[in-house]
Amino acid sequence: SSEHRGADASSEGVQRDLLPLIEGSVVSTKHGNVNTEFILFIASGAFHSSKPSDLLAELQGRLPIRVTLKGLTEDDLYRILKEPVTNLIRQQVALLHTEDVALSFSDEAVRELARVAAEANRSMENIGARRLHTVLERVMEELSFDAPDKAGERFEVTKEYVGQRVGDMLKDVDLSKYIL
Repeated sequence: SSEHRGADASSEGVQRDLLPLIEGSVVSTKHGNVNTEFILFIASGAFHSSKPSDLLAELQGRLPIRVTLKGLTEDDLYRILKEPVTNLIRQQVALLHTEDVALSFSDEAVRELARVAAEANRSMENIGARRLHTVLERVMEELSFDAPDKAGERFEVTKEYVGQRVGDMLKDVDLSKYIL
């Protein structure tokens, strides 16, 4: 029984599924048909650990340029939490608003979220901005669970609160290096 951890970009099946899109085909979308023949494809994310030789020969020819990108910095992660219109912070505020809880985040708390995510990315596998979701989920877990009982209340997430909720996460990361 092999352990299945989701689709791996280097697996042949995933590459075979991508090949028709990259070669040029007509794909149905909610906005109508799109001819992918005129689209420039950039493979990133799950491909970060793939070497060119890991790709099917057909893909190697269609993805001829390889560029290594720098990992996201703490400032990048902070900007991701603050700048997009539908950022994770606003999503959490809106989610708790459905339970009539007025949630807010201090700027220091947002900076701490970014710091913890950057540190976790340095200590463990660097999964980029996806780490923000993991960290924010840990911070919001108890609050989300208790939200129905806190209707009509206000709560501000502070740097100290973030530290209380994720402090053990970084300690667990340090220990995980030594566990086989």
